[in-house]
Amino acid sequence: MLRLIALALAFTLAVPAVFAQAPFPSRPIRIVVPFAPGGTTDVLARLVAQRLSDGLGQQVLVDNRPGASGNIGTDLVAKAAPDGHTIVMSFDGTIAINPNTFRKLPFDPQRDLAPVVNVAQVPLLVVVHPGVAAQSLAEFVALAKASPGKLHYSSAGHGSTGHLTGELLKARAGIDVVHVNYKGGGQAVQDLLGGQIQMLVTALPTVEGHLKAGKLRALAFSSARRVPGLPETPTMEEAGHAGLVVMSWYGLLAPAGTPAEVVRRLNAEVNRLLAEPAVRERLATLGAESTGGTPEQFAQAIRADTARWAQVVKTAGISID
Repeated sequence: MLRLIALALAFTLAVPAVFAQAPFPSRPIRIVVPFAPGGTTDVLARLVAQRLSDGLGQQVLVDNRPGASGNIGTDLVAKAAPDGHTIVMSFDGTIAINPNTFRKLPFDPQRDLAPVVNVAQVPLLVVVHPGVAAQSLAEFVALAKASPGKLHYSSAGHGSTGHLTGELLKARAGIDVVHVNYKGGGQAVQDLLGGQIQMLVTALPTVEGHLKAGKLRALAFSSARRVPGLPETPTMEEAGHAGLVVMSWYGLLAPAGTPAEVVRRLNAEVNRLLAEPAVRERLATLGAESTGGTPEQFAQAIRADTARWAQVVKTAGISID
């Protein structure tokens, strides 16, 4: 009898261990995109999801949850079960800039999220509606100086990397162009196409199709060198704005407390797909540079960028109640 009791007790104690060691993933994975469809975050999330499902053996779904400059969707992930089945594709605007522009956030990016992998760096691009009488950035600056406060531009959202890059350009060029806020680059593009705004600061994936169709005009990139996808478009430095180089990063994060082995598995799979020639080629055409690396390297980049953008936000006087 004692032997049977001992065996039963041993089995009971072993059951939690069996469940705790269940292989990951055990069900479909959801990548939350905290912006509307069509923006750069959405484009990159779908590029990753298509190939990530092959490596993980589970379906990977993209779930758009826009609002509050990315805070709504990111908060959803921060409060999700820390098991790796709900992650977020976010960018430096939400993770490193919002803590400096919002007086109160529903989450702390560095406390409530676990960096998984930095997917890519993407330069910003200044684009205008074809009806705008500017074939170059210099001509747009001249147009803005002739009509202070009458031209409007947008970005992925208030306090986004595109917004701050636009403010840096305004300060450098000495122009007054009014920023209009949207719930993501995709929505801003629609109003730019409709002529409600005249200029947009965004990443190439957001407007690539419209540029090829001749519905929008590219003026300048914020990269240090020209982008292969649009080799005829100069950099902001070439356009006369020395030192105006901005690269926006996009990466995957999981809820804090996600097991280290799950984070490592996701990290390894994304690094694997980023090494695929087809993926690297696609990223290059979008002006993006695949980043990859370890979760620790991504965490360090987040800390450094949060501190760097704090100074820019202070100088620009941007705040959101």
